[in-house]
Amino acid sequence: MTATVAESAITCGQVVGSLIPCIDYLQNGGDVPSACCNGVRSLNDAAETTDDRQKACSCLKSTANTYPKAKESFAAALPDACGVDIHIPYKISRDIDCKS
Repeated sequence: MTATVAESAITCGQVVGSLIPCIDYLQNGGDVPSACCNGVRSLNDAAETTDDRQKACSCLKSTANTYPKAKESFAAALPDACGVDIHIPYKISRDIDCKS
């Protein structure tokens, strides 16, 4: 029995796991670790559907609250710093509307 990509939906565990290597950067800035960029790419690739992207967004918002020292400016800069086009027309922030 094999599962197809269409059958699986992204989980909050996948989202958080992908971005764990980014925590130090998000809190302190500096150079973005390659493992962080790999996680950003992996997450972007995994979140293919609108539903997946909304779930990932909601997970990131709730997880961000557990890291109060994480700076929004670093989070907003992360995709560009990693060379990843996340195809969203709005700024990444704790106040982002994940349904839009």
